[in-house]
Amino acid sequence: MRTFYEFFAGGGMARAGLGDNWQCLFANDFDSKKAACYVANWGNEDMVCEDVAKLTSGDLPNSADLAWASFPCQDLSLAGAGAGLKGDRSGTFWPFWKLMLALKDEGRAPRVIVLENVCGALTSHEGKDFSAICSALGRAGYYFGAVVANAVNFVPQSRPRLFIIAVDSRVSINESLRASGPLDPWHTAALSEAFQKVPKTHKPKWIWWNLPEPPTRQTVFADLIEDKPTGIKWHTKAETKKLLDMMSDLHRAKVKDAQKSGTKKVGAIYKRTRPDGNGGRVQRAEVRFDDVAGCLRTPAGGSSRQVIMVVEGRAIRSRLLSPREAARLMGLPDTYKLPARYNDAYHLAGDGVAVPVVRFLAEQVLEPLLAATTEASKKAA
Repeated sequence: MRTFYEFFAGGGMARAGLGDNWQCLFANDFDSKKAACYVANWGNEDMVCEDVAKLTSGDLPNSADLAWASFPCQDLSLAGAGAGLKGDRSGTFWPFWKLMLALKDEGRAPRVIVLENVCGALTSHEGKDFSAICSALGRAGYYFGAVVANAVNFVPQSRPRLFIIAVDSRVSINESLRASGPLDPWHTAALSEAFQKVPKTHKPKWIWWNLPEPPTRQTVFADLIEDKPTGIKWHTKAETKKLLDMMSDLHRAKVKDAQKSGTKKVGAIYKRTRPDGNGGRVQRAEVRFDDVAGCLRTPAGGSSRQVIMVVEGRAIRSRLLSPREAARLMGLPDTYKLPARYNDAYHLAGDGVAVPVVRFLAEQVLEPLLAATTEASKKAA
């Protein structure tokens, strides 16, 4: 069975995506509420709730095939303050990396490392943060490459994320896993531009990971909506009217088109601050009826929670997205145990990694890499 460490684990969405054929040896998160949710779903044998900077290699048992790290995105996000890897949150990459180097010194380095973050990591500090990560991997003896995977190919949520996949240079890499150059849609223009800024000494270690076309998504946003939501109530007519009044002419027209469609339409709404045309700014409610939800966010730092609007002819209803709906948008099964408080559940989902994206990357890259290594070890023995 393949083994892994899960850092910045949240509720264990990477673990859910890796699946039952992977064994977790160690999980870590600083947030006690997320750690409690992790324990509720996976048991308390693996989770250590602690600041990653306070961990030592002695806290990590045995040696793992994979280290997965979905390190905090706030300082790398386009909505953040631009601190990048020097920030208090995204900068926690460095204590994590210190642990990886310690394992390397002890002969226990993971054969594969996956780093997941927002796509803003490609352009943070004009690409210097991405280059710093690549250089760190290269100096430690890893080959590496990256892909941008949008969860919308798997679940009805627009959620592009960056995945840096690194493999120990001693691992034999099947040529079928290498592409000759960038592949659409996995290697975006921003990723290709970021690659150009990787230091020349480490560019030869870069791999354009060869992935097949993304699968055809089988669900639309309306499929995930609860008929009788738990933990949330429908808005009053006055509250729904207030949302409609916050819309620009463009978005009001979208609602009218939904009314004329003759079918039940489910839209996703985020509140955003926009120019008012008179030199000031005004809060707007912006709706989409393209069968896809907007990217889930954490309800902190002023970010609005996602609202749904259900239109059936003249009838218009609205409410906040329910915790279970948010979990479904991340690909979590309904058996997954969510925190009792709305904000805690929404934060857990908005801060996570989409489960089916992890499964896809495991099937297409991680498991083939490790299978080749295992086969080579058997032949050597």
